[in-house]
Amino acid sequence: MTDRFGRCIDYMRVSITDRCNLRCRYCMPDGIRLAQHCDILSYEDILRICGLAVSLGIVKFKVTGGEPLVRKGCTDFITRLKALPGVEQVTITTNGLLLMDSLPRQAEGYQTGTSLNNLDALCDAGIDGINISLDTMCEAEYKKLTGYSGEAVSIIKRALVKCTERDLRVKVNTVLLARTLNSLSHVAGLAAELPVDVRFIELMPIGKGTETEGISVEAAFRRLTKSWPDIRPIKEKRGNGPAHYYTAAGLKGRIGFIDAMSHRFCGECNRVRLTATGDFKPCLCYDAAVDLRALLRNGRSDTDIMAAMNDCMWQKPRAHCFSRVQSVTEKKTMNRIGG
Repeated sequence: MTDRFGRCIDYMRVSITDRCNLRCRYCMPDGIRLAQHCDILSYEDILRICGLAVSLGIVKFKVTGGEPLVRKGCTDFITRLKALPGVEQVTITTNGLLLMDSLPRQAEGYQTGTSLNNLDALCDAGIDGINISLDTMCEAEYKKLTGYSGEAVSIIKRALVKCTERDLRVKVNTVLLARTLNSLSHVAGLAAELPVDVRFIELMPIGKGTETEGISVEAAFRRLTKSWPDIRPIKEKRGNGPAHYYTAAGLKGRIGFIDAMSHRFCGECNRVRLTATGDFKPCLCYDAAVDLRALLRNGRSDTDIMAAMNDCMWQKPRAHCFSRVQSVTEKKTMNRIGG
């Protein structure tokens, strides 16, 4: 699918839940409104939409939330999504805390008594990559940011090691926050310790992000040069997103930056989003969307649904307006729009 500005739209972020086991301050702190269960798309509905999306040229999918692994049957859903004819790639974004959790012994497709965790199931499904969100390596700061009461960083670190042992393509996503500026090099150090890419993402003025102080990629880069004075850019395409990557002596992975605020990359945007409640969104910045849930529940045909999706993609705006916060029309919190 090519939109009216000549961009090839071949990638869709698919949110399967707005629930999460964390309460990150810039995403979904305590007290925010969650969708009712009856408003969440069924897996069958999501698979139907994804199948139609493939017919429109969308062949790469990112499964998100909220936290996707909190929804029962997530790994089985990914198995089915990966098996859809025409699907080329399925990846997942997770906070990593549930990757090593055991699945029920009666998990679909496995014999009773099989010892299986979410990571095993994702690998068996043929997952093409895992993105793990981690904003700090400090346990105390992690607890303040997320409300998590356990030793989260050690759990996530163990999951990262296990992912690399399975030869998975792994990225660590870190939102650039003023409060964690002094510890950025510790997160970046994961790329020296493990063959993973660490990506620093500028905070966007969406939902509770408007109430949180972020920092620019330039500020983060200056801080990282103190630890890696030889850091230098490389021209590598290492995924579907807009990150630009750097290397330095001693790094096993790469350090990347996603600078949505300071350097717009809208001219190369290749994505659309499906929220857990069925909104098909062409741009994160605006509230414009087509309600696919309504079409599904009103018994509309595949042809009608595809036409609505096609029209929505055609109306994808030329660029976001994050630099003019007053013009941002998307007011929902990030967990409700899938990040």
